[in-house]
Order: sequence, then C-alpha cells, then structure tokens
Amino acid sequence: MIKAVRRPVNEENDHKRRWLILANVSLGTFMATLDGSIANVALPTISAEIQSPLHIVQWVLTAYLLTICATLPIIGKLSDMIGRGKVYNFGFLIFTVGSAGCGLSESLGALIAARIIQAIGASCLMSNSQAIVAETFGEKGRGRAMGITGTVVSIGSLTGPGIGGLLVGSLGWPSIFWINIPIGLIAFVAGWYILPKDKSQKEKKPFDYVGSSLFIIGMVSFLYTVSNAEYWGWSSTQTIAFGGFALLAFLVFYLWEQRTAFPMLDFSLYHIPAFAIGNIAALLSFISLFCTNVMMPFYMQNVLHYTPSLTGYTMMAYPLMMAIVAPISGWLSDSIGSSWLTTGGLFINALGFALLNTLTIDESPWIIALHLAVFGLGGGMFQSPNNSSVMGSVPKPKLGTAGGLNALVRNIGMVLGISFSVSLFSFQMNRLAGHVDINEAVTGQDQVYMLQSLHTVFWAAMGVCLVGALISSFRLKKKRGGHC
Repeated sequence: MIKAVRRPVNEENDHKRRWLILANVSLGTFMATLDGSIANVALPTISAEIQSPLHIVQWVLTAYLLTICATLPIIGKLSDMIGRGKVYNFGFLIFTVGSAGCGLSESLGALIAARIIQAIGASCLMSNSQAIVAETFGEKGRGRAMGITGTVVSIGSLTGPGIGGLLVGSLGWPSIFWINIPIGLIAFVAGWYILPKDKSQKEKKPFDYVGSSLFIIGMVSFLYTVSNAEYWGWSSTQTIAFGGFALLAFLVFYLWEQRTAFPMLDFSLYHIPAFAIGNIAALLSFISLFCTNVMMPFYMQNVLHYTPSLTGYTMMAYPLMMAIVAPISGWLSDSIGSSWLTTGGLFINALGFALLNTLTIDESPWIIALHLAVFGLGGGMFQSPNNSSVMGSVPKPKLGTAGGLNALVRNIGMVLGISFSVSLFSFQMNRLAGHVDINEAVTGQDQVYMLQSLHTVFWAAMGVCLVGALISSFRLKKKRGGHC
C-alpha cells in the first residue's frame, strides 16, 4: 500500500517541477527577446540626452543583435560541454549585470559596451531554453511546451516597443534596463533550485577557439554588411569588400571545422532530415514575416496616416492571435505530428501576403487587424511544431548546440527580412517616384507609389513563404517513408 501511494506523489511532484522549469525558461526567453526591441522607442530620447546623432545611437540595437548572432552557436556548444542548466542560469546573472551597466551609462560607448554584456547573457538564455524544454518534457508533452515558449518569443519580440514607450515616457530611458534587474535576480535564484542539475561531459574535450573566432568574424562581417548595404548601395565598394570578407571567413571556418578533431559547429546535425528541413523552413518563415513587421507600420502611419498609438494597437492583432494558436498547435503536434501543421502554417502565411496586396490607401484599423491576425494564425501553427520537430530530431548530448543554431536561424531571418524588405521597397519607390523617404508621410500620387512598392515587397515575401512551405512539405514524404 505504501509503494502504491508513493508513486503517484512522485509523479505529481515531477509534473509540477516540469512546469516550474518551463515557467523559468519562459521568463528568460521573454526577457531576452523583449530587450531586442524594447530599446527601439527610446533611441530618440537617448540620442538627445547623450547628444549623439541617431544613426550612431542605432548601434545600441545593432550591437545587441550582432553579439547574439555571433555567440549563439558557441554558447550552445559550451552548454553541451559544461551543462545547459548551469550556462542558462548564469545567463540571467550576466544579463542582469549588463542591464545595470546600461542603466548607469552616461556615454554612448559605455551603453553599447553594456549592451554587448547584456547580449551575451541573452545568448546564454536563448541557446539553452529550447534544449532544456526538449530535455524536460517527453515526446508527448514537448510540442505543447514548445507552443508556450513560442508564444513567449512572439509576445516578447512584438510588445517591446509598447512597454518601452510607457517606461520611457514615465520614468526615462534608463528604466527600460533597470526593470530587468529584480526580474533577473529572482529568476537566477529560482533557477538555482528549479533547473535540472545536468552534469558536464565526463570526457573533457578541447574547445575550438580557432573555429569560434572565425565564426564570430564571419557572422559579424556578414550582418554588418547586410545591415548597411542599403545605405552604401548593394553594388558599392564597401558592400562588395565587407561581403567578400564575410564569405571568405565563412569558407575558412567551414574548412577548419571539417579538419579539426573537436569542431565548434557539428555539421553532421544537418544530415538529420528533420533538423535541416526545419531550420531552412524557419529561416524562410522569419525572412518573410519580418517584411510585415517592418513594412506594415510604415503603411499605417505614412499611407493611412494612423497615429503611432493606433498603429501599435492594430499591430497587436498578430501576437495576440499567435498567443492563442501556438499552444494549441504545439499540443496538436504531440498527437498528429508536426508535418501538416508546419506546412499548413506557411501556406496560411502565404495567403496572408496575398490578402495584404488587396489593401488600398483607405482602410479601417479593423480590416488591417484582421489581415495581421492571419499571420498570427499561420505563425502560431508553424513555429511551435517546427521547434518541437527540430529539437526532437537531435541526440540528447547535442541539444545545446541544436538550440543555439535554431535561435541563430531566427535572428538571422529577422535581420535578412528587415534588410530585404527595406531594400526592395526603396528600389521600387525610386523606380516609380524617382525618390524615396520611407520615414515621411505621403499624400496624393506618392501614396499610390508607396502602396505599389509595398505590394512588390508583399508579393516577394509571399514567394519566399511558398518556397518555405515547399521545403517543409518534404517532411510529409519523410514521414510516409518512416524516416521522420
């Protein structure tokens, strides 16, 4: 009788602990993604108070993103070597120290340096969150848990400007960083007791310093080129030089990783069909979706002449719908698999882009919100099952590396989507009107030209989305063949 009683109690405790771990991971994911966008609205205020031009202050955002992209796979590899829970939890501490540095900064250089420290902490959180969830939840519960973390990523990324605006307006720009400190410290202490105490590898392997350095050089050069190519010109000497240098660095990195005994990046992961297909589909999904994140606010403010607050409320239709759909799709993926949900989600996103091309120069906020809700539906259907499929396909000892690469794909997709949409819009606007200023409201014929340029971007994004859906559909064939 005693044994019969103890087993359910232990199972109940394990169940509660799993959800406490998920809550801690979700908090870290929210903080890391929130701080990628919360500073956007504070840039004009920071520029005025620090007395630096806005295009220089922009590095407060750029340095954060570049650091995350450059360090994600490296920290993922380190996590597999010394313990994912340990690295993740210290990520809270590093993030908190960086946030305090940001709040105390009185010069732009100090603020950017503190943002780099903050980004390293965020990278520790991002690279391990999915790995910890995948390890904590079994195959039956993993999709549901990934659905919740996917919702948190969406909410964190898209609510940053709104929360930042309230804090900056009420308490000043340092408040957007000070708010992280009590949250980060509480999460660190809670994680110390809650997170799994995974052990480091028994067999100590040397760290690939050469490969890590080459990857950082290549990634920073690549993202710096993509971020500035629109201003330099895609055929300019600077773009060609920096782009060529980035490609050379990546080539040397690949050759080094192939010959070294203990590579930083395990390319064998891409021999796993579900991992490779999921990552490529995710990259194309984020490239296409960030065309809406960038272009729709300009459409609403500069073509429809909405106020910034009305634009913000209208844009919330996307994350709200995703917050509803993502946990449901994650739960469904535990029962029916991820293949149909991911492919169907991308097709719905493609339909969303087709619907955006029916918009005119006179639309109500409710109509715009309904269009954006379509992307919340498609994104929610795709993201959670795709993450579950990717993380469920790799061996347990490589979950940290896989989580880092999965987060890297998301961040690179965001950067490419922003650059792609702005460049295509500018090219089309120049061709039609002979000038372009995406930051100014327009009237008359320029409204028509701007709308036509936006439609060009949306058609192109639809094409990218359809390619992603086609690649994702390969999972259906693999599933029928019994390999995925």
